[in-house]
Amino acid sequence: MTVAATDKAALLVVIDGMGGHSDGSRAADTALKSLLDSFSQTPLPMFDPIGFLHLALSRAHDEVARLGNGQSIDARPRATIAVCLVQEGAAYWAHVGDSRIYHIRNGKMLVRTRDHSHVELLLREGKITEEELPNHPMRNFVECCLGGDPAIPEMTISGRHALQPGDVILLCTDGIWANLRDSDIAQFFRDDTQQLRAWLEALGRRAVQASSPFSDNSTAAVMRYLSN
Repeated sequence: MTVAATDKAALLVVIDGMGGHSDGSRAADTALKSLLDSFSQTPLPMFDPIGFLHLALSRAHDEVARLGNGQSIDARPRATIAVCLVQEGAAYWAHVGDSRIYHIRNGKMLVRTRDHSHVELLLREGKITEEELPNHPMRNFVECCLGGDPAIPEMTISGRHALQPGDVILLCTDGIWANLRDSDIAQFFRDDTQQLRAWLEALGRRAVQASSPFSDNSTAAVMRYLSN
């Protein structure tokens, strides 16, 4: 997880490594370095934010996939990712896998990304309910990720999301959202009188408690937009 910011733009990144602890950590570190390099090498504010996200994620995927050269496909390092670029009063985001991005306003969720997963597809088709997600036998099955297959994975890239003062952008791994409802997550950011870090820490504790005793990697990055 990281936040890189200048006076012209900010980049938020959350990555969840897959394939065992050491390989997952290598995948996450490699993808993060690649993204930060892409951000630092691009003039700000960006002329083409959506193009940047596509190229930066493609480059990160190539770097992670290279780690798996010579390994069987099941053993190759992989990672899911959520990344958000904020500039000139707007947010642009992209994700691969089941790391999520939430746009929250006044304690209510405006929109969130839709996971590249089998259970998300079932949910969108109305075949299961949100309450059934935590216990579904395929809840951990991710359909695409960074790394593994050399081919560029499916990625979802948003358009421009205009921000209003007080809006919150939350990026998180499945360890945060797996056993919490979207509305519960949004409620943690309903009040801007307390420091954002305190609300994020409270959300992390609640997520771990909800998943106990089998809590997963619970990583998140958050920002509150203050002015146009």
